Amino acid sequence: MIIVNNAHKTFTSIISSSTLTPSRNHVFSLRFLIIGWITTGNLAVARYHHVSVTLLNGNVLVAGGYNGAYLTSTELYNPSTGIWTTTGNMNSGRYWHTALLLLNGTVLIIGGYNGSYLKSTELYNPLAGIWTIAANMNVARYCHTTTELLNGKILVTGGYNGATIGSAELYNPLTNTWTMTGSMNIARSCHTASILLNGTVLVAGGYNSGALVSAELYNPSTGTWTVTGSLNVGRQIHTASVLSNGTVLVSAGWDSSVCFKSAELYDPSKGTWTMTGSLSATREVHAASVLSNGKVLLTGGWNGIYLNGAELYDLSTGIWTQTKNFTVARSAHTISMLSNGQILLIGGQGIGDIYLNSVELYY
Repeated sequence: MIIVNNAHKTFTSIISSSTLTPSRNHVFSLRFLIIGWITTGNLAVARYHHVSVTLLNGNVLVAGGYNGAYLTSTELYNPSTGIWTTTGNMNSGRYWHTALLLLNGTVLIIGGYNGSYLKSTELYNPLAGIWTIAANMNVARYCHTTTELLNGKILVTGGYNGATIGSAELYNPLTNTWTMTGSMNIARSCHTASILLNGTVLVAGGYNSGALVSAELYNPSTGTWTVTGSLNVGRQIHTASVLSNGTVLVSAGWDSSVCFKSAELYDPSKGTWTMTGSLSATREVHAASVLSNGKVLLTGGWNGIYLNGAELYDLSTGIWTQTKNFTVARSAHTISMLSNGQILLIGGQGIGDIYLNSVELYY
């Protein structure tokens, strides 16, 4: 007999077995036996191109996005209850923005678009449940990247504001100030940025009058960029994941005409990219996360249709394998890892181009 606790979305199996102890019921959690997806509480507000961040207390913050209007609303997910509650509104509606959890537990929201390209930033205080306006960036941008450096500063790169942007800037959380740093060699938007084990930042691909194969490295000590090996395939709206051995996995994406299922690995010791196993389906506007076991979970996306497929990449074999499909096909969603290692898949856009409030958990 399987019992589902709807509040906590956990499974319990009660098995009577004479081989264990005659006529005695044995209760154990199937949480670690089931690999797949279950639905959990819905968002109060449907949204896509939002952001999600796991807070220090284990709750998940979702902020902004779009559902026919640019959203100021934000919500908190409690993993122990599976319920979303609304929290303070941002000062500006926005989508295609970025977010990052700072060392002090606050959340920094950066840029985006709401009919205008935004240079504004905001800080969320989880203890008070309110947003305060932080210092403006020097350059308005959306479809940019945000990376926390080892020194605690925040690096923002590229993006778009009517033109593709090559500039980069640094936010100092201690002083609430932005300063320009070295510009990339090639302006780009819809790219990826990954912090390597040595503290440098790898920027790969993106868009600038076409999908880019170029990649660059940012040195925080000098504030300068150097060109590194090019991707084998120009791509934008892809994902990048730093693996346990320090290599970077870039997956899928789009070149303005076709979607890809190819993936490639960057070796920081050589500065080169090599092709690795391909996904089973082409896709863009998907989401990826490195799991606690070191595998990469890639979810959903779009390739002419909305996708509900999920795949796992194993570094030891270089192979992708399909895992269980989730219930609602979607793209432009987010995924966040909970403190127990589970993955929360949130919102997005789905079949019929509808904006989604549904949420699912991967075990």
